[in-house]
Amino acid sequence: MTRVAVCEPAFARHAVLRAELLARYPRARFNEDGQALAGPDLIDFLRGHERAIVGAQRLTGPVLDALPELKVVSKWGVGLDTLDLPALARRGVRLGWTGGVNRRSVAELTLAFIIAMLRHVPRAGGEVRAGTWRRHIGRQLTGKTVGIVGCGQIGKDLVRLLAPFGCRVLAHDIRDYADFYAEHGVEPVDLETLLGAADVVSLHVPADETTLGMLSAERLALMRADAVLVNTARGGLVDEAALAAMLRDGRLAGAAFDVFAIEPPADFGLLALPNFLATPHIGGSAEEAILAMGRAAIDGLESAGDPLRIIAL
Repeated sequence: MTRVAVCEPAFARHAVLRAELLARYPRARFNEDGQALAGPDLIDFLRGHERAIVGAQRLTGPVLDALPELKVVSKWGVGLDTLDLPALARRGVRLGWTGGVNRRSVAELTLAFIIAMLRHVPRAGGEVRAGTWRRHIGRQLTGKTVGIVGCGQIGKDLVRLLAPFGCRVLAHDIRDYADFYAEHGVEPVDLETLLGAADVVSLHVPADETTLGMLSAERLALMRADAVLVNTARGGLVDEAALAAMLRDGRLAGAAFDVFAIEPPADFGLLALPNFLATPHIGGSAEEAILAMGRAAIDGLESAGDPLRIIAL
């Protein structure tokens, strides 16, 4: 009988997903203790299993070498930066992955961030809790210019959510989505043009060698002083120290991040700023998204394919 190991604690805590997996794989093992499995602990947990559901756990070549019986890995969530895809392919390990399965959850959080920052919600809320009653003058989202960096599944969904607000939408992506852009009135531009023109810049790219550090101090300086930066994509895309300096000095109006280079974040100076909003990587943590991610991961145990094909998607 096929043995399945579920590394992701959120899956293990979800009664519906547990029941659905056990109906297919009665001998499934769950990460009951909620351990952050890595290295030897991850190897020990996966040893003896032919298939696995993984979330934030890192599967590298050395880990895979210690698990010759592992034949299928199915991904909880959409990010692939924790998986060494070439290493999986070289060892004949198939990958189950469904792109965009949590896109609405992340896009809705992004929209909430945008409105909150334009209306100074973090600053105003902090002042009320401290006993200060001061009415802040914010800005409406309606009619603003929104720049979307990365117009894949989540970026496209954000475009759809922005439609009722009559925004001018700019997009920068390494891929050409000409048909989508034409249908939704999106203007494709280079990154520097987008940063200089947008009232709101929202990041929706994966973390890889081409995107890590993409918003350097020099590029952040291209943004308007009244602009807002939102990152619900991946940590490490933005120079957080440079961002903190700009927010403190009034060279950027506000920023909202769900992801950080180090999680939990270590820069408490950034977190303490009244014009910065932080959440603990909850973009995909809507109940509907959790069910969708879990069911996609279960299906991926059977529908898994060549990991290198995933890179080209």
